[in-house]
Amino acid sequence: MDNRPIGVFDSGLGGLTVVKEIMKQLPGESIIYFGDDGRTPYGTKSKETVIKYTKQDLAFLLSMDVKLVVVACNTVSALALPELRAGIGVPVLEVIEPGAKSALKKTRRGRIGIIATPATIQSGLYPRVIRSMKPDVSIYSKACPLFVNLAEEGWWDNEITKMVAEEYLKELKQAQIDTLVLGCTHYPLLSNIIREVMGDGVVLVSSAEELAIALKELLQKENLQSGSENVIYRYYTSDSVEKFKRLGEMILGKELSNIERVDLENY
Repeated sequence: MDNRPIGVFDSGLGGLTVVKEIMKQLPGESIIYFGDDGRTPYGTKSKETVIKYTKQDLAFLLSMDVKLVVVACNTVSALALPELRAGIGVPVLEVIEPGAKSALKKTRRGRIGIIATPATIQSGLYPRVIRSMKPDVSIYSKACPLFVNLAEEGWWDNEITKMVAEEYLKELKQAQIDTLVLGCTHYPLLSNIIREVMGDGVVLVSSAEELAIALKELLQKENLQSGSENVIYRYYTSDSVEKFKRLGEMILGKELSNIERVDLENY
């Protein structure tokens, strides 16, 4: 048993889509969440910058004595984690492998689309992970950089967002994919519009559900489950507490307290 909290971080609010699933599947676990809203998006920045930001994100969470870290950011999983994982000192879970597994479970014809930030797409990690599990699938990738900004603005069901989605997704529609990986934790916030543009024949895949299952298994394997009845959720942002609270409550569907602003330049 280990009553310390689970640490979760993302480049912004998108990682709360992962937190929501963890809360649902592991209601007895305390969580500390950090969203780097002040420096979002990560997916348009250089690898060096993403690594620098990730080091600070990890240092902050580890200073809070977390027992495990969930990297709820595909860009960090693709660019920074391979270099930093060995030195973290606690178990780490990322979002790309769970997303790949989920896509392979759901595809009917082996035609998988991936949408993500430019950095995640350029890394080529999603196709590599998917093909390592099933080599004969067809994969079509598309970078959708504006989706993060639209999600962070709360424009989740908006005509402008729909116009952007139609432009980004037209190649994937032409490719006749049957499964679409939402390869950024912000993108599930836009799932209504993405689903409308892609049509009913395309299954949308988020890594959150598979990640929560993997997290549950890891906690059991490492004997890290919490035995405490006193579950605490604490939230930290590098930008506006008011904006985090407003959009965070929309994502999680409940009132949020325990939100603080933190300056990561000190880490």
